[in-house]
Amino acid sequence: MVHQYKLNGYNIVLDTCSGSVHVVDEVAYDMIARYPEWDRERIIAEMLTKYASRPDVTREDLEICYADIQSLVTSGKLYTPDTYAPQAGTFKARSGNVIKALCLHVAHTCNLNCSYCFASQGKYHGQRALMSFEVGKRALDFLVENSGSRHNLEVDFFGGEPLMNWQVVKDLVAYARSIEKEKGKNFRFTLTTNGVLIDDDVIDFCNKEMSNVVLSLDGRKEIHDATRVDYAGHGSYDKIVPKFQKLVAARGEKSYYMRGTFTHRNPDFTKDVFHMADLGFQELSMEPVVCAPDDPMALTPEDLTIVKEQYEILAKEMIKRNREGRGFTFYHYMIDLTRGPCVYKRISGCGSGTEYMAVTPWGDLYPCHQFVGEEAYKLGDIWQGVTNEALREEFRSCNAYARPECADCWAKLYCSGGCAANAYHATGSIRGVYAPGCELFKKRIECAIMIKAAEDQG
Repeated sequence: MVHQYKLNGYNIVLDTCSGSVHVVDEVAYDMIARYPEWDRERIIAEMLTKYASRPDVTREDLEICYADIQSLVTSGKLYTPDTYAPQAGTFKARSGNVIKALCLHVAHTCNLNCSYCFASQGKYHGQRALMSFEVGKRALDFLVENSGSRHNLEVDFFGGEPLMNWQVVKDLVAYARSIEKEKGKNFRFTLTTNGVLIDDDVIDFCNKEMSNVVLSLDGRKEIHDATRVDYAGHGSYDKIVPKFQKLVAARGEKSYYMRGTFTHRNPDFTKDVFHMADLGFQELSMEPVVCAPDDPMALTPEDLTIVKEQYEILAKEMIKRNREGRGFTFYHYMIDLTRGPCVYKRISGCGSGTEYMAVTPWGDLYPCHQFVGEEAYKLGDIWQGVTNEALREEFRSCNAYARPECADCWAKLYCSGGCAANAYHATGSIRGVYAPGCELFKKRIECAIMIKAAEDQG
């Protein structure tokens, strides 16, 4: 399957199944589009007619171009057949029941009262709670016991607001470090925080122990403070930005992400991305809100049109700033066109419900943090393990080829079938299709590839 598009002056041809990207001139772009259906003479005749006013487009040039296209097809870099479908249902089965990552909900409570919070202000539609050290310790043991021969294990400290249970976080990291050598494992930790409780101890510990930290900031003060407020209704921008700046300045080369959420209030979210970059932050992410369609924060069809335009604006500005020596990264534009994700990852997706699970403060297991509180999606617990085998099998069979709507989509090997949680919340099925999310994802991939094209072109 081939996807062709024009963006920022580049004519881009993507061969979906091989992953090959070709930046071509206008004539080659048109010839490639006609190649599957038309024979050589008809294509050349069409081009001679279409470009009759251009003396540089001769029959000889067109014959050479056609031969180049044929060579790309023969070498498996253009119009490559899709041979992955037969493997799609077997990839996850091959890994057995190995678990490689857990999201520990150390706090089902929060000190902010964000209006768009998918987790119901951190308590996930249930009672507020903090994870005990005993539960967290058992969760880490469960991960080790079910990780097979995997050496690297991932643990995310999540909430609510995990800093409201900070001592338990530190104690769990210490416990994990104490068993690494004996168990032959290496733990990599991530912490997601709203920043309110950051102090010197948090900064020092995170910069020593956390492979990544995710810092929640929605951009401009007026945007951030309209939504991310405390229980008295006060915005948190002025309180957290200096703390974030201090943490990042001390972090050195270690990874972090400034993660924002944009809503109906700010479909022009690039202004918020640029604001964060101007504050000195260089690793950025902005995500569309996840909420019910009738929620005041929900993105409307009109908003989606604006958002897609904004993604193009963002890509062009990133190219400009990078050339000026003040570049930054954007999570959704970080794409490796030379190696990239393996075939397993492209087909199977994120591994929620199979390789990756969320653990509640009580030790219950869910496919990921976005399913926590949905009792029908409880997998089991950290003492008995996965007892809902049918549910695990349902997630195991969820892949880029599991949805008929994705069959002819050029982006399916980039989204790997999309987010199961978004599909569920939009359609009631993890095999559903969250159409607005698909639209935005495809635009992001187009922009990401265009940025790479611009880098290669100098």
